Amino acid sequence: MTEIPATPGAVAPKVGFVSLGCPKALTDSELILTQLSAEGYQTSKTFAGADLVIVNTCGFIDDAVRESLDTIGEALAENGKVIVTGCLGARQAADGANLVRQMHPSVLAVTGPHATHEVMAAVHQHLPKPHEPFIDLLPPQGIKLTPRHYAYLKISEGCKHRCSFCIIPSLRGDLVSRPIGEVLTEARKLFEAGVKELLVVSQDTSAYGLDVQYRTGFWDGKPVKTRLFDLVRSLGTLAKQHGAWLRLHYVYPYPHVDEIIPLMNEGLCLPYLDVPLQHSHPDVLKRMKRPASGEKNLERIARWRELCPQIVLRSSFIAGFPGETEAEFAHLLDFVRQARIDRAGCFAYSPVQGASANALPGALPTELREQRRAAFMAVAEAVSVEKLRQRVGSILQVLVDAAPGLGKKGGVGRSFADAPQIDGLVRLLPPQKISKTLRVGEFTRARVVAAQGHDLVAEPF
Repeated sequence: MTEIPATPGAVAPKVGFVSLGCPKALTDSELILTQLSAEGYQTSKTFAGADLVIVNTCGFIDDAVRESLDTIGEALAENGKVIVTGCLGARQAADGANLVRQMHPSVLAVTGPHATHEVMAAVHQHLPKPHEPFIDLLPPQGIKLTPRHYAYLKISEGCKHRCSFCIIPSLRGDLVSRPIGEVLTEARKLFEAGVKELLVVSQDTSAYGLDVQYRTGFWDGKPVKTRLFDLVRSLGTLAKQHGAWLRLHYVYPYPHVDEIIPLMNEGLCLPYLDVPLQHSHPDVLKRMKRPASGEKNLERIARWRELCPQIVLRSSFIAGFPGETEAEFAHLLDFVRQARIDRAGCFAYSPVQGASANALPGALPTELREQRRAAFMAVAEAVSVEKLRQRVGSILQVLVDAAPGLGKKGGVGRSFADAPQIDGLVRLLPPQKISKTLRVGEFTRARVVAAQGHDLVAEPF
């Protein structure tokens, strides 16, 4: 691909950017935006005001595919010059052709996920570089799409599992763990830039280092093993030095996760785990090709609570999986009640093109799948509300996300139990003390006075 040379003295070209999908995709977007900024490109807030648009897509479930295709269509209509990247870019149509090109043949280029180099090559071909990159044009932590006080840290790409309902391995490939020294260096830059909450993400955080047999890496001249415990301990030490939080997402319930729980008691990691369980009945889990059984998960959760009583668990589930019987669904509801999952989400099963689950017998009617999802959420929400009510009267450390007028009329924040965008909030009342202020990105102590739906109401002091 031939690059067009930059024109001396030319106005910096503007690139529009849309990032869809999960936090893993968001970190891909940040890498692309960082490179664009390093090379002197500007960003545009509108499609029409840009010289070119990049759409980072999601292609996991049908709703995400529709949203991505609609966004591409909107960008083409308003701008006309569109580069597509992300998971949908790797999807094939029924006839084996590229799905994006089949639906939108006029796009300039299509790449799969984590393809910064390929995206930049397409940008260079269709929009001249304004100048050679200079590292001092960039903040050390790169360009971030999250607020200044929190950031996602992706520790690996791909996945070693072959769950029957999922096509992520075909989109993002097998597990590839990032070198531990590289991960810790990025984390330190983020903390030094003012990040107060670091959220670790990947397809399977528990599997970190498995692909490289937990080999020893180096950071700051010291040996560090490429495995979850060593990573969390090192990240937690860094976080503690900067008065920040460390939060773990996508943690499969493997036995070695038990080693992480004591680090929560030491204050190196928030007592919070995002664990994608998906179901509880062993027969359904077998059809899903999941790596654990429901009974073992109950035992593991009980063990975690024994080691760290304040631990908060978030999970996601699928209702109406092919062949799911009434008894298997009842088993799932009983599991949620027994496990007392603090925050639970549920999807009605939706076939994904290319997933092996599509060939399973016993597909359930759409209406029944939706009914089961609603029934699950009713049980899950009852558990969540009960646990939130138990927090009334407690004192929490709250990270402030919004505080108009320095919080004189109150604000919004989150406790250790609340990940951004997916969990509840702590609604902060106006402080009683005139001298008390609230600032975005800073911590405040607050006394919980009420539970309100999925949120808490608290009085800062």
